[in-house]
Amino acid sequence: MPFVTIAPPTFDVDLDLRYATADNLTGRPIFARPLCLLHPQAAERLQVAVRLAAAQGLRLHIFDAYRPPAAQWALWNALPDPTFIADPRIGSSHGRGVAIDLTLATPDGDLLEMGTDFDDMRPIAYHGDTSISVTAQRNRALLLGIMAAAGWQHYAFEWWHYQLPDAASYPLVEDAAMGPALM
Repeated sequence: MPFVTIAPPTFDVDLDLRYATADNLTGRPIFARPLCLLHPQAAERLQVAVRLAAAQGLRLHIFDAYRPPAAQWALWNALPDPTFIADPRIGSSHGRGVAIDLTLATPDGDLLEMGTDFDDMRPIAYHGDTSISVTAQRNRALLLGIMAAAGWQHYAFEWWHYQLPDAASYPLVEDAAMGPALM
């Protein structure tokens, strides 16, 4: 089943695919090109989330979606902590195309305060952390509400990570199955 490319104008989102840049926890690009892909069922639920965010006067700002196995290994090699990075020998929901890392932004593209940046691998990035500002707590709750209403599940240790229910039931996808090389 071919994955869906997530990009404007079909998806009214902002793309900031950090793993195609050095602005990520590895300090180097781990994708050769910025391409945002999702399983068709995840893409459908993302469209619902886009509409729900728009109803709040907001946009979705995407950091990551499908992640090829080589990229998962690069992250694991940089931080082999299963709290934050799925062991590539087991596979991740990103490697199945049913996970997305994102935040909320204003219509002008300004990111809402979330208490940490994307890929901040400390307990302060946990959804339930209350040491962050009340504004950031409220924004995390708003993102959680939008994504939950669209049918996504949150990951308790990363405020930015959402996945489809029963993510492990979807098959892992090798990047070769996606067509032209992603890496």
